[in-house]
Amino acid sequence: MVFTIEGNARLDKKTKNLVKRLRPGEIAIIDHEDLDRISAEALAEARPACVVNASKSISGRYPNAGPYILLSSEIHVVDEVGPNIFENVHEGDRLRVEDDKIYLGEDLVGQGAVLTLDLVQTLMRESRENLSVHLEEFASNTLELIKTEKGILFDSVTVPEINTKLKGKHVVIVVRGYEFKKDLAALKPYIREFKPVLLAVDGGADALLEMGYKPQLIVGDMDSVSDRALLSGAELVVHGYTDGRVPGMRRLEQLGVSASVFKYPGTSEDIAMLLAYELGAELIVLVGGHSNLIEFLDKNRRGMSSTFLVRLRVGSRLVDAKGLSKIYQQRVRSWHLIVMVIAALITISIVIAFSEPVRQFLTVLAMRFQVWILKLQSII
Repeated sequence: MVFTIEGNARLDKKTKNLVKRLRPGEIAIIDHEDLDRISAEALAEARPACVVNASKSISGRYPNAGPYILLSSEIHVVDEVGPNIFENVHEGDRLRVEDDKIYLGEDLVGQGAVLTLDLVQTLMRESRENLSVHLEEFASNTLELIKTEKGILFDSVTVPEINTKLKGKHVVIVVRGYEFKKDLAALKPYIREFKPVLLAVDGGADALLEMGYKPQLIVGDMDSVSDRALLSGAELVVHGYTDGRVPGMRRLEQLGVSASVFKYPGTSEDIAMLLAYELGAELIVLVGGHSNLIEFLDKNRRGMSSTFLVRLRVGSRLVDAKGLSKIYQQRVRSWHLIVMVIAALITISIVIAFSEPVRQFLTVLAMRFQVWILKLQSII
């Protein structure tokens, strides 16, 4: 029996751009080797009927969870279709997917391999055995970066002048990464009590807005954050590179908003941590950041070596949100006690008002108290 899906095509070689346009029931066409967890979660949230990947969704290089997330969400995945799919199909074309074949009308425009849960689980199992090799490569890249960019660890960093005060404050940095929504929700009591500065990295600003918060600082390339967030009144710091490029500035100029520039060779996550650290934040809480080998490999091991080094530099001031939410206990405040006392008095009043035996007992007690007062007065 042939498995058939029909839907309109949405194409983009950058998955993070595609999900902004993707609608439920459509066919997403991507070019994303080793589909990472964050991209897969964004795709799954958009609920396409099918994902067609020009590249290998899982190459076996490391156990990336992206394909597993899509298949677990009951999304059909056709893999390794090849780059010609982007020439043969245009945005909005009505496609028909039959198992591993993609048709535009009666024309076959692409063919790949259908991914299954069993196949993906087997590939993930095999790739775990190769992790030691990739750990060595990651370590080698990190050492190479130390040789060429010693300043990441040791030199002073020139940070831009900003209006938002960070010195002596708690700063929550929100990256649109792993379980960032769950971690942000778990931090609600902490945010309510300590009122930290909310610093968003690109799309992290939209995560804050979705949770009912207003970002005070937005840092990054400004490529995966909404216009709404950029126009929310937050102070903006755009990521510039040592070769002179400032890719996010053009968009900000088009929106008519101003921004400071932070030139640094690493990632936007790096400059967010460095900005908080160099401007004297007392505590830096990282939501959705990268903290383990799989996450570094997911992001790209070469690009994430700088993040590993920046975490070493920031040191004890940096706390991951998952850890903080587990050990944080909200302190009992005086108004909490007042509310409890008032609630207790209301409960007692209700019992007295509706309980005849209690009322009689209190009446007898009052009468005895009056008699005792009269006796005391007669003695005096």
